[in-house]
Amino acid sequence: MTVRVRNGKVSTTDGPFAETKEQLGGIYLIEARDLNDAIQIAARIPSAQLGSIEYARSRDLRQHEPRVGRD
Repeated sequence: MTVRVRNGKVSTTDGPFAETKEQLGGIYLIEARDLNDAIQIAARIPSAQLGSIEYARSRDLRQHEPRVGRD
């Protein structure tokens, strides 16, 4: 999903997506309650005002945290 903010209004589209060989400005890893929360967070990223933010869901990485004290 692509998130853009123009004239204070948030818009989303389900593609087309930029190929990473064309442009990649960075990666934001966020934790959101649901898709609507993720869109609102992405809309607050400054580059959404002039460019776009692509949202891609990932799985919960907490399950991969190292466990201290386990053999």
